[in-house]
Amino acid sequence: MPTLLDDLTTTSADIRAWRHHIHRHPELAFQEAGTAAFIAGLLRDWGYDVAEGVGGTGIVASLSSGSSGRAIGLRADMDALPMDEDTDAAHRSLVPGVSHMCGHDGHSAMLLGAARHLARTRRFDGTVRLIFQPAEEVMGGARAMMRDGLFDRFPMQAMFGLHNMPGLPQGKLFFTSGPVMAAVDNWEIVITGKGGHGSMPEATRDAVVAGAALVMALQTIVSRNIAAKEQAVVTVGAFLAGDAGNVIAHSATLRLSIRTTTPEARVFVLDRIRAIARAQCESYEVSCAISEGEPGAVLVNDPAETASCAEIARRVVGEDNVITPGPTFMGSEDFAFFAEAVPCSYGFIGNGDTPMVHHPRYAFDDRNLPIGAAYWAALAEAHLG
Repeated sequence: MPTLLDDLTTTSADIRAWRHHIHRHPELAFQEAGTAAFIAGLLRDWGYDVAEGVGGTGIVASLSSGSSGRAIGLRADMDALPMDEDTDAAHRSLVPGVSHMCGHDGHSAMLLGAARHLARTRRFDGTVRLIFQPAEEVMGGARAMMRDGLFDRFPMQAMFGLHNMPGLPQGKLFFTSGPVMAAVDNWEIVITGKGGHGSMPEATRDAVVAGAALVMALQTIVSRNIAAKEQAVVTVGAFLAGDAGNVIAHSATLRLSIRTTTPEARVFVLDRIRAIARAQCESYEVSCAISEGEPGAVLVNDPAETASCAEIARRVVGEDNVITPGPTFMGSEDFAFFAEAVPCSYGFIGNGDTPMVHHPRYAFDDRNLPIGAAYWAALAEAHLG
C-alpha cells in the first residue's frame, strides 16, 4: 500500500518545478510581491482561503475540514539574500545580486507540496493555516506579521517550522526540545573623534585607534565572562572608517552581530557591550553613539510539541532517519518570536555535504522536497486527527 511519502514522491516533479520558479525569481526582504502572488495563486486554485499582505508581503492560507475548532500553523519563509549565486544550475537566479542561497525557495515549495495534498485528501479535522513569511533574513518578518494581528486574525494552538541544514545527512530529520537557536542582536556603534592631517596626530582624536581598541576589548566579553559550558558570540563584522592613508579619520562605524543562547546571557552581554564601548571611548577622548536595533530572542522549542513532531516524522521516514535530540546552532531565526506567543517546534532536514547556507555555491537538495512535504502533511493530519 502506498505511503504518504510515496504519494508526495510521485508528485515531486511539480514541487521541484515550483521551487525552481521561485529560485529563478528571488526577492529580498519585504519585497516578495512576485513570490507571494505565485504562491497565493496556487493556494487559491486548491481551495484555500488566502489572506495576502499580512505583515507587508506575508500570506496566511487557511483550509478547514470537519467540525473541530482546533487549528495549527505551518510556516515557511520566502525571502532571498542580497548576494550573487555562483552555480551552473539551469534554474539559477535571474536577478543580479539576489539569490536563494539559504533554501527558502525549498521551504516554500515543500509547504506547497503538503498544501496540495491536504486540499486533495482533507484527512484532518480542524483548520490548517499555512504561513508564508517575508523577511526572515533581516529578522523582521515574524514581528511584522504579529503586529498585523497574525494570532488574533488567524488563531492557532501551535505552530511548526522546518529548515534545511548543510552538513547534516541528507533527508534525515532532526528535533531538539528547549533552546535550539540563538538570539541575534544587530548593533551599530558610531565613534566620533577629531579628524586631521596624518602627520599631526597630536592635534586629533583618532577614531580608528579608538575603534580598534574597542574591537579588541569587545572580544573579552565572551572569553572572560561567559562560562565555557554556555555559548555566546560577539562579532564585529564591519569596521568602516577613513578614505586616505594621510588623513586621520574623524569617525568610525562598527557593526556588530551578537548571539546569545539564554535570556540571562543576552542581558549580561548587551550590558557589557554598552559599558565597554562608553569606557573605551572615554579613555580615547572620543564619543560614541550606540544604535541597538530590534531586540532578538532565543528560539525555544516546546518539549511536548517537539516530542510529537519526532514521533510523527518516524512514521513518515522511519526510525533510523529521525534524530532527537539533534544539534543546536548559534545561527538565529525570527521564528523565535512566534515561539514566544504559541507552543512551537522548529526542526531541521539534512541537506547533505553541500556548501553552507549563505555561501554562493550553496544548493538546496531537491531530494528533500517530497520528504519535507510528507512531513508537513503528516503533521497536520496527526495534530488534527
